[in-house]
Amino acid sequence: MDRFEALRLFTRIVELGSFTRAAGVLDLPKATATHAIKELEASLGVRLLERTTRQVRPTLDGQAYYERCVHVLAELDDADSALRSVASNPRGTLRLDLHGSHATGIILPRIDEFRARYPHIDLAISSGDRLVDLVREGVDCVVRAGNPRDSSLVAKRLALMPEATCASPDYLAYFGTPKHPDELSAHQSVGFFSSNRDVRYPFEFIVDGELREVALNSWISVNEAECYVAAALRGCGLIQLPRHHIEPHLRDGRLVEVLSDYRSPGVPVSVLYPQHRQLSPRVRVFVDWVSVLFAEKFGGM
Repeated sequence: MDRFEALRLFTRIVELGSFTRAAGVLDLPKATATHAIKELEASLGVRLLERTTRQVRPTLDGQAYYERCVHVLAELDDADSALRSVASNPRGTLRLDLHGSHATGIILPRIDEFRARYPHIDLAISSGDRLVDLVREGVDCVVRAGNPRDSSLVAKRLALMPEATCASPDYLAYFGTPKHPDELSAHQSVGFFSSNRDVRYPFEFIVDGELREVALNSWISVNEAECYVAAALRGCGLIQLPRHHIEPHLRDGRLVEVLSDYRSPGVPVSVLYPQHRQLSPRVRVFVDWVSVLFAEKFGGM
């Protein structure tokens, strides 16, 4: 087994947590896989994997080596693609990290279209609200709402998502319906904070042509979008978030929009990827495809 095949085997073992499963995926005898890893460890002079009766996991050295291997193999795949002139039909694994509502509401409902167009690209998708270290975790690109803070990443704006401020009918029956942002001092909100920072997000409105931020009192705070909506549905307070996320609840009356005369500036959403992935055919075709998807949903930028 050559060195690159051994590296592919090693990364699959780490990802699957099993020699047997990794060997099966790569169509290798388990004995061949075991021997190849022993040779790899011997050549490096370190132990890469800890083996128990139930699972296989990387040592500290093995984890660091795995992270480097992911980058090396991705670069090799892209070099192969370029040399074979298959940029129009790229292949390999594309690792994505998608915010939950973007994943389930916009991207995944049409992901079969991406597969039909690019049948040789396999997808590995993680999802959540946490910040992801793309380089360290071997992620090719992410889709995120808000203004990008990491200047080391390439960012492409996909859309500006309109927001709505709303609450449940029970909440409005008890607290009243605000007619102006100045009246929000008498109201409660469902608080939202970052899971990676001690940052809380105020409501934003355009009042007389200027941006105004309003911090509301909260007796409950969450750090995940579905919890945010669930709390509002139970009458816990006002919320402000992209309209597409709550459109069904607005239609069926479970949530009621307020302060519609005072729009928010909207939430930007972008696709971000490390600079060294900029010329990757897999990344490029995904960015182009997801750009069209968001343009169809929210209009062009």
